[in-house]
Amino acid sequence: MSEGAPKTAAGGAREVSLRPATPADRDLLFRVYASTREEELAPVPWPAEAKEAFLRQQFDAQDAWWRTHYVGATFEVAVVDGRDAGRLYLWEGPSEIRIVDVALLPEARGGGAGRRLIRDVQRRAMAAGKSVTIHVERMNPALALYERLGFRLVEDKGVYLFLSWSGDAVS
Repeated sequence: MSEGAPKTAAGGAREVSLRPATPADRDLLFRVYASTREEELAPVPWPAEAKEAFLRQQFDAQDAWWRTHYVGATFEVAVVDGRDAGRLYLWEGPSEIRIVDVALLPEARGGGAGRRLIRDVQRRAMAAGKSVTIHVERMNPALALYERLGFRLVEDKGVYLFLSWSGDAVS
């Protein structure tokens, strides 16, 4: 596959591919981020404008931190059934592929797209002889998916759990 060409995740009925994120994707990536915080912010009695300003500040800070601490990471847009629907950020080290972030818009969740993205990362790691690691909030509904896909707890960091997958067969 040529550099910059969409990559398609294997398996499942939905068409899932990745393409490099560009500056033109900033609003999409913000919407993906904001959608992951909706439930958390729902009870906060702020006007919509204040919530959006807060989320934009948090999004910008998160993006800056990741780009500083995961130099060389890939920042990709997940395309599900032909529509931009999420993000997959990966950093590759000598012995691991770190899932820095994976998130889908609500309309793309629950249909197997996330599973396909993670399985594809696992296949790539297996081919390279590497583990896959991820930090996940303990209340994240995707935690059950990671456990089903063979991720195991490495460290409880309070709000976050550090999980690792080390090369079990991927179907």
